[in-house]
Amino acid sequence: MDKKITYKNAGVDINKADKFVNSLKQLVKPTFRPEVMSGIGGFGSLFGINVDKHKDPVLVASTDGVGTKLRVAFMVNKHNTIGIDLVAMCVNDIIVQGAEPLFMLDYISMGNLDEHILAEIITGIVSGCKEAGCALIGGETAEMPTFYKTGEYDIAGFVVGVVEKDQIIDGSSITVGDKIVGIASSGIHSNGLSLARKVMFEKLEMKPDDYHEDLGCTVGEELLKPTKIYAKTVLNLLRDFCIHGIAHITGGGLIDNISRILPKECLAHIHVGCWEVPPVFDLIRNKVTIDNEEMFRTFNNGIGMVLVVPRAEEEDIMLRLKALGEKAFVIGEIESKNGRRKKPIKFTNL
Repeated sequence: MDKKITYKNAGVDINKADKFVNSLKQLVKPTFRPEVMSGIGGFGSLFGINVDKHKDPVLVASTDGVGTKLRVAFMVNKHNTIGIDLVAMCVNDIIVQGAEPLFMLDYISMGNLDEHILAEIITGIVSGCKEAGCALIGGETAEMPTFYKTGEYDIAGFVVGVVEKDQIIDGSSITVGDKIVGIASSGIHSNGLSLARKVMFEKLEMKPDDYHEDLGCTVGEELLKPTKIYAKTVLNLLRDFCIHGIAHITGGGLIDNISRILPKECLAHIHVGCWEVPPVFDLIRNKVTIDNEEMFRTFNNGIGMVLVVPRAEEEDIMLRLKALGEKAFVIGEIESKNGRRKKPIKFTNL
């Protein structure tokens, strides 16, 4: 007689999934803000808007993943920082509009539920949410047998924030004479990993556990350094200073991301060489033939967040950033295109 067919022997263990979700409740609870109205495990998650705090609130939402950085995590079998990357990629995209992160949802899918890997991923997400000040209020864990190789998975994040309507930052107030301030990245972050992996693992034939003296760590450790979360720093600045534009330096690098916030009549003049560039970028550039434009469109090159600020507030903002423990540099200024058709970004070497 044929064995009875069940969902479990088809590869999906519902009881195991339910047990894992229940185990998450205490891990996730420390991220909750006072506005959270429901716990983990419901069909939907409830979050109330603080009407005493917000007079004319606008919700700002973003979704993202961490790209092929996952491949490095698979190679190293280290998964406790990928969740931080996920939070950072979502949160950093909404703070550029002046939004305070409120809550986050996550999506994790893998072939068969590996509780150890899942726990590491969620631990990272919780850590990132705490750093960003947002609540992790729900998510989805999908078991998809035969869809992923053993030990592999994909993740996505969804974040919602709030900003007062009259305080939205969209770059429209950027003007000639404004200064461009760059806040340091923690390394390669979560963009350009496909090129970085090709250079290091294929062209240079390095292994993830190879120690490199210039990096001060192994190649795998360098590539897995979590993306920096800038939420609390930017919100601190917005309380006391006027900021005309903010750009998160992700895919497209300084070239594409600064261009996204510039008024048509303005160009950003960037002075290359006036900030510290982490060794990983020099390693990539110097060992193979990659021109400067490709570097500046693929990687953050040491600048993870850009602020366009009034010249009169530049010095005070720099002092505040230093007090907040940030490495920051004045990397350029806003100039006029003078009616001529020019690229929105101009680079000069110091």
